[in-house]
Amino acid sequence: MVKELTRQLTPPILWHILSELKHRSKRTTTQRFPGNPVQQDLDLYWNAEFAQVLDTWGIGNTWHEIVFLVANCSGDVLDIACGTGKTMEIVSQLANIEIYGCDISDFLIQKAVERGIPQSNLMVCDATQTHYQDNQFDYSYSIGSLEHFTDEGIDQFVRECYRITKHKTFHMVPTSKSGQNEGWTKTVQSFFNNSPEWWLGKFRAVYENVYTLDSLWKDDISVGKWLVADKKS
Repeated sequence: MVKELTRQLTPPILWHILSELKHRSKRTTTQRFPGNPVQQDLDLYWNAEFAQVLDTWGIGNTWHEIVFLVANCSGDVLDIACGTGKTMEIVSQLANIEIYGCDISDFLIQKAVERGIPQSNLMVCDATQTHYQDNQFDYSYSIGSLEHFTDEGIDQFVRECYRITKHKTFHMVPTSKSGQNEGWTKTVQSFFNNSPEWWLGKFRAVYENVYTLDSLWKDDISVGKWLVADKKS
């Protein structure tokens, strides 16, 4: 609310300059670390301001894309690392889909409940070891989440998707603009900024049929890619 009021009172040209300065400051704080992290950056998932960011993050790109990806799907669909439930709210408008969600943060799950998502369709759990049954969901997806897991955590995440998802699973991740494996990177939050080939290798270790699709999402150092993995029965 404060940000919107400030924008209304600030001349457009000045607002543009301030926004650009903020944008540049984010670029200069990018850090890269060698090796594999031993744990994720989790504190943000209990931060109220970060929750507000999650409510607008996919406007004009990933939220449109996930709707197209699951538009012809039917059955139970799981949003992995669902956050505040905003994406679930959008996907739930599609016919023939019952949407479920899970997240490691009880704070974010409560935000999803307040949004109107049925509590019975939500679970607080670690995505690398959920309590769901084998093949419980027809489809699953995640958006901007998988890259924040450790190297081992990503492998566990992919195996867990394979176990609980009957058909296809869709995952949007940032990939490096350089096309290189830049490794563990820190901006606002730590994440892997690696090549599409690196990500394909992670999924092909578990899935027989995996391919990528371009996403409209991008920032200064990354471009979005959808990893689509098909579980052959």
